[in-house]
Amino acid sequence: MPELKFSRRKLLGSAALAGIAPSIATKAMAAHHSKNAKATLKKGGVMVFQGDSITDAGRNKKDPKPNEQKSFGKGYAWMAGSQLLISNPTHKLTLHNRGISGNKVHQLADRWDKDCLELKPDVLSILIGVNDIWHGLNGRYDGTAKTYEDDFHALLERTKKALPKVQLIICEPFVLKCGAVNDKWFPEFDKYRAAAKKMAQAHGAVFVPFQSMFDEAVKYAPPKHWAGDGVHPSPHGASLMAHFLLNSIQVS
Repeated sequence: MPELKFSRRKLLGSAALAGIAPSIATKAMAAHHSKNAKATLKKGGVMVFQGDSITDAGRNKKDPKPNEQKSFGKGYAWMAGSQLLISNPTHKLTLHNRGISGNKVHQLADRWDKDCLELKPDVLSILIGVNDIWHGLNGRYDGTAKTYEDDFHALLERTKKALPKVQLIICEPFVLKCGAVNDKWFPEFDKYRAAAKKMAQAHGAVFVPFQSMFDEAVKYAPPKHWAGDGVHPSPHGASLMAHFLLNSIQVS
């Protein structure tokens, strides 16, 4: 794929984002030597998006409904989900967002029956990890990267026992060096990234290397363009995430 060069001004437009997204995706996947494994949604399939505020994205949590924009928020999950619905109108897909702001892995576990297992997903996408380190850095949590890995492993084991046919998508936690993110995050944060990848390999999940994606993206525009505080993606960052995630899903 040829190199694409854009001015910073043009990068603010959605057309330019659509142009660079495939290039960023290709390079990020190549960096992880991905075999382009995909999860498959069939007719009548159910997919659940799980995670923290990045997945939550301001969704309505009082009475969440599948396939409803206000129940999905305004982030990558809705952007990816809406594309799946629009592109496959006859498949009658059922899509849920159950991300909750501030969650760490053990908090996913506390609500897992209601917010995951009872929904009986065919495909389950999980993006979790940034709070597991962030809340430790600001003194609100005493967990470590080992805690994160152990809790994640237990959660996935529990999931596969209850839903033996579920297809897992594990998304790499990511940060960009701006806003709340500084040198104090490293190299510790890399241990969380490595743990997420290890869990994907151990549990036969599709791995989505979001950090590699954003590492490529900052070559086209500065970190704050993609995530102003270094953690929560802008609409541009969320759109790029949705494009990248959709590369790991096929509908048949």
